[in-house]
Amino acid sequence: MKLKLFTYNVIDTPIHRLSGLTKLICFLLLTFAVMYSYDIRFILAVMVFSFIILRVSKIKFSQIKIMIIYVAIFLVTNFILTFLFSPEYGVEIYGTRHDILKVFGRYNLTLEQLLYQTTKVFKYGSVIPFGIIFLLTTDPSEFAASLNGVGVPYKVAYAVSLTLRYFPDIQRDYQNISQAQQARGLEMSKKAKFMNRFKNALLIIVPLIFSTLERIEYISNAMDLRGFGKLKSRTWYSKKSMSRGDYIAISVSLFVFAVSVLISVFINKSRFFNPFV
Repeated sequence: MKLKLFTYNVIDTPIHRLSGLTKLICFLLLTFAVMYSYDIRFILAVMVFSFIILRVSKIKFSQIKIMIIYVAIFLVTNFILTFLFSPEYGVEIYGTRHDILKVFGRYNLTLEQLLYQTTKVFKYGSVIPFGIIFLLTTDPSEFAASLNGVGVPYKVAYAVSLTLRYFPDIQRDYQNISQAQQARGLEMSKKAKFMNRFKNALLIIVPLIFSTLERIEYISNAMDLRGFGKLKSRTWYSKKSMSRGDYIAISVSLFVFAVSVLISVFINKSRFFNPFV
């Protein structure tokens, strides 16, 4: 049995027991805290914290393997492009210059540029685990109920729930179409060349789109027949009330966010940590 990727998995952990609204608030607070600060010391501390929470949530590596590969490719590409387009940006930020290596032309590797780009990599490395945790530990129906409970229109909340629920359907349809195409002789294994596999994978997109449109029509008709959207409010079967764990999680996230702001305003006097002065 294949594991479902990027979808909610039913496990009893302290993270899973939190309400969907709590996880959304914590995700936003922690993300803002990391994105606001360029202090590599603070960012490394948050990254360690994010991996601890990832471990507590018992998310298996096989569930996020593909995501990690794409993230790694993105980080490497971003690192290279940042240096190509702004090789002197670190010098401008920190106001000093310590050359490490002269590459060619205006491309000189400096300690300032290396610190700036390394900090950016760690920023992404800190935020991405929080996104993974939020996606894989949040029940779509319970999350929609939480959103509606804080004033979000239930139509919008239900649309969010359907979006989250649709990931496993897309994966299942892709696997079914892929197996059907391979049964007809379409080579998708590692024996084929990469470009051939890529072209063959594109052939799956067209039937996948049609199956998606068909499912959308079925869902729309079913919702219309049940009178969805006729009333101004609705009840939720999976609504979860706030517990002690929810308040603790929000308090911890608020504390991390406050530390980010305080370090930038009172200690560094800037969003950037400057060890060169």
